[in-house]
Amino acid sequence: MSHLTTESGAPVADNQNSASAGPGGPLLIQDQQLIEKLARFNRERIPERVVHARGAGAYGHLEVTDDVTSYTRAAFLSGIGKRTEVFVRFSTVADSLGGADAVRDPRGFAVKFYTEDGNYDLVGNNTPVFFIKDPLKFPDFIHSQKRDPFTGVQEPDNVWDFWSHSPEATHQVTWLMGDRGIPATYRHMHGFGSHTYLWVNAEGRAHWVKYHFRTDQGIKCLTSDEAAELAGRDPNSHQQDLHRAIERGMFPSWTLYVQLMPVEDAPAYRFNPFDLTKVWPHADYPLVRVGKLVLNRNPENIFAEVEQAAFSPNNFVPGIGPSPDKMLQGRLFAYGDAHRYRLGINHTQLPVNAPHATSASNYGRDGAMRFDGNGGRAKNYEPNSFGGPAQTGEPLAPGYEVSGLTGAHEPVRHREDDHFSQAGALYRLMDAAEQARLVANIAGGLSRVSDDAIVDRAVAHFRAADPAYGHAVETAVKERRS
Repeated sequence: MSHLTTESGAPVADNQNSASAGPGGPLLIQDQQLIEKLARFNRERIPERVVHARGAGAYGHLEVTDDVTSYTRAAFLSGIGKRTEVFVRFSTVADSLGGADAVRDPRGFAVKFYTEDGNYDLVGNNTPVFFIKDPLKFPDFIHSQKRDPFTGVQEPDNVWDFWSHSPEATHQVTWLMGDRGIPATYRHMHGFGSHTYLWVNAEGRAHWVKYHFRTDQGIKCLTSDEAAELAGRDPNSHQQDLHRAIERGMFPSWTLYVQLMPVEDAPAYRFNPFDLTKVWPHADYPLVRVGKLVLNRNPENIFAEVEQAAFSPNNFVPGIGPSPDKMLQGRLFAYGDAHRYRLGINHTQLPVNAPHATSASNYGRDGAMRFDGNGGRAKNYEPNSFGGPAQTGEPLAPGYEVSGLTGAHEPVRHREDDHFSQAGALYRLMDAAEQARLVANIAGGLSRVSDDAIVDRAVAHFRAADPAYGHAVETAVKERRS
């Protein structure tokens, strides 16, 4: 049996009794073990994520099953049978670290690929769309969904007030309030990159791309009543389900598909292909199979590997790049900045975040919690004459043309750039029972809103999506209020 030690490695003689001035006297500040333990305990918690605080994760791999080298030169997708280690984190969006898993909320679906060219982070959700399409609105959106500063709880007035002022949210609200708004487990839901990204092959041919992880376990969801019962009985339901499934050897998997749009299609496409509130119809750009994502190993320590995991959409590898999607452009900065605040400037050196299949080599030095050799005696500037790392001169992905005056602009209009048509199409895809549940879920929150003007604005959005949809919501709200 090993000896218990202090943080400095000195053996601890007694870990049951504090040092005191005699058996009944006051405690002594010279008791290193007591002071050190209390000081460390006071500092155990780091700031939780502002969004996606509540999460679970696991390791696994992506195995390529289909040849996609004609679309991308990314090395980890370069051959059938090639495997790349991954870490995946699932999460809820709005609630705090202490919230329940079984709630009506989008789910984060973040994948870190430990590739030979460095880490590639794909930070998506279990929905292919989102509530807004400009990052300038994101802080306001999250504030409206979080706890009210006066009452301390999530307020229907705030939630629906923001949505009613944001008609572009109608599509995602229809997703969220529908049957798939509460996945039964993390294993039984799809994942999406949601944004549009850029793939380029070895010859320089480029495509815009959207990612789809389709669950091999099948879709399973909870009704509002089932979720309320489960959340009260087991707040950790989804985290425990994932952990236990992997421990039993029931390794969850997803088949990765992509949609590919030749870059020259985008300017004349019928709606803005970079609008995060829209999906690309499969009839226009069918799914192309890429590989199989399998999760087969649980983290050894939740704090070290799940809580300290840091994903940034700005982590690309050769052959993959960003698009002009405004929300993506905002996230390219915001995610890394959140980690620098929450975990510190050296968070990329933590084992879960560091490259696994290669090593980082740059001139970053110093900062809080620098725990490697800090570059030793090597020079800390570039260029230099001493053999330090140098640039490759090869961009990860090609650039794309931009033009126009700087300033705050509305997006370029495409002929089908409206806020409601895709929400209406989704509503009409549902059968009568699904539509009834959707309407009931919406009315459950909207009927609790105190301001009639907010209700009227929200109903008008649903009516614009589909007249029957709006009428059904309006009727259900009135019935609940009567």
